[in-house]
Amino acid sequence: MEDPKSLIRQRARDLGFEAVGFARAAASAATGEGLREYLAAGHQGDMAWMATHADRRGDPRALWPDAKSVVVLGANYGPPSDPRASLADKDRGAISVYAQGADYHDVLKKRLRMLARWMAESFKTEVKLFVDTAPVMEKPLGQAAGIGWQGKHTNLVSRDFGSWLFLAEVFTTLDLAPDEPLRDHCGVCQACHDICPTKAFVAPYKIDARRCISYLTIEAKHQIPRALRNAIGNRIYGCDDCLAVCPWNKFAQAAREIAFKPRAELARPRLGDLASLDEPAFRKIFAGSPIKRVGRDRFVRNVLVTIGNSGDATLAPAAERLLDDPSPLVRGMAIWVLGELLAAGQFTALRARREAQESDPGVRAEWSATTEA
Repeated sequence: MEDPKSLIRQRARDLGFEAVGFARAAASAATGEGLREYLAAGHQGDMAWMATHADRRGDPRALWPDAKSVVVLGANYGPPSDPRASLADKDRGAISVYAQGADYHDVLKKRLRMLARWMAESFKTEVKLFVDTAPVMEKPLGQAAGIGWQGKHTNLVSRDFGSWLFLAEVFTTLDLAPDEPLRDHCGVCQACHDICPTKAFVAPYKIDARRCISYLTIEAKHQIPRALRNAIGNRIYGCDDCLAVCPWNKFAQAAREIAFKPRAELARPRLGDLASLDEPAFRKIFAGSPIKRVGRDRFVRNVLVTIGNSGDATLAPAAERLLDDPSPLVRGMAIWVLGELLAAGQFTALRARREAQESDPGVRAEWSATTEA
């Protein structure tokens, strides 16, 4: 019988995975120690789930004791052009490349199920599959499996696809020989660190998520810190700067998968239109998109930040209407926006009319902080 690895690799490629590698289902001492240091520093911010299963996250066998091997899979989602070009459109929102198409979780799960079912039937093995939905440290596994290395921006870098790979895994009871781990090829380059708008990198290969724009616009449930708002620019969901600047992207390829290609309405959406979204409209527009997971209130909060950064006073009425929004998160950010866009006298007059109507202490604090600024 042909080598199981060759058969699995070919089947995975037939299903649309561009990168396939094999690793031991074993713990890495360096990975576990790195995770402990990260959590001890509090760099995970609101992502409490990282600490909840920290003991299982660093060791695949803790997640599934019977697993012997991991098939690590990559799907290319490379953009057709440099995504940083959209940062110049101050009246439009910039959405991270990965979120401009269909939700990759849904796309990859279908492929994974077919691969896992085929493996179980072909090799009489037990399997479990994962797509960013369990305490699996995917990037170290990707490096161990030889499909890339974890770069200084903490994401996986591929010699074939640059920084644009979605990752997924099939854990199996098959005992498969691991592929050769890929060594680090970042060298002295630190372009990803230098370009970060919020200076989120505390050292090479180490990031403080609490300063990362992707974290602030996706994971953070609280109000975005005032000191970081201007640096967000027009980014309304995620940030691609550290990925896009990587020199290894010279080998990147535009995604072939139709589902990963940008939806027209998400490529360069107008900020004024997004600010008017209510809950039903938000759900309708972002059905089937990963953006839906942040919810309408956090998304409109993000949109307001970018409106405040636009310098466009014609967008001030859109923010003023949101002073009556049911969400304190939205109302509070609307105040900051108006402080950015209105003349001092206009804002003072507005505060005199509106502040007394506000009962939420957090929102009232925004009135005071914005006036003081």
